[in-house]
Amino acid sequence: MNGEPSLDALYLRVGDRVRFRKMVGGRWVEALVEGISRDGSIAVRDPKGATRSLAADRLEVKIKTKRGRFHWEPVVERAERNAQRPLFEL
Repeated sequence: MNGEPSLDALYLRVGDRVRFRKMVGGRWVEALVEGISRDGSIAVRDPKGATRSLAADRLEVKIKTKRGRFHWEPVVERAERNAQRPLFEL
């Protein structure tokens, strides 16, 4: 690895639906993943079309559960859990 952050390392793809809060305790704002910014943060596009660069620990990603329902999961937790998966698969 080259040490640079990537969407693959966080198990994200361009176009994934994420949400964030502008301030602590504020309402959630949904956005779409655009890529990685120069500073290593995640570039997202909000509903008004503005591009924002946010740290991974501020984002939650929309995932589909085994039963077909949608659930919001913190990006950091998802990346940590999935990073361990190859160790147990044969």
